[in-house]
Amino acid sequence: LWLKDVPVNEYRKNNIVMQRINKVKSFRENSSKARTREWAQYPTLFSEDRQPSTEFLVIPKVSSERRTYIPIGFFTPETIVNNTISMIPDATLFSYGIVQSLMHMIWMKNVTGRMKSDYQYSNKLVYNNYPWPDAPSPAQIKRVEDKAQAVLDARAQFPDSSLADLYDPLTMPPQLLKAHQALDKAVDLCYRPQPFPSETARIEYLFELYNKYTAGASASKM
Repeated sequence: LWLKDVPVNEYRKNNIVMQRINKVKSFRENSSKARTREWAQYPTLFSEDRQPSTEFLVIPKVSSERRTYIPIGFFTPETIVNNTISMIPDATLFSYGIVQSLMHMIWMKNVTGRMKSDYQYSNKLVYNNYPWPDAPSPAQIKRVEDKAQAVLDARAQFPDSSLADLYDPLTMPPQLLKAHQALDKAVDLCYRPQPFPSETARIEYLFELYNKYTAGASASKM
């Protein structure tokens, strides 16, 4: 339970919450790890508090290989993260737009690991090594932000549908798909004015850009 900054009087008389707190305390006291046992004195807190204080991106660690787009969330700190996602703090609409784009999805598809056949998103392999556009103009950034917001707005039209519903290739609403396609075009233009004719052309371009970005780092280590 997330009880950080919650006044004690709001849960002390709640039997269910107090039972959970007692179980956390007992579990930690009986742990084989010294650090965990130390945290038994703080049973109302997460022992590892990684909750961001700014807007952040949420990327599921495992996602179906059937999806064209991994459904990525754009959240404020009021939403509590758990250990089934990768969290990227200090997010902006522009960073959300880039990471949610087809360009990033193609990169992910080619460099990430797998859980059976599903995508297993790695923030180290995928996100940290992703070659972002080189110095996009203010107009290009604004266009990506606008199209990224349009994707979020399209999702909001279906408040009773989960992201699993919305991102199934067979059930993805047309207005959401069109919003993604418009975002893809805006992101593509941040890389080059010519369209990418195929997935192969995209990944070749991205690896060329990656090599360009890392060439100096490789030379400095020689």
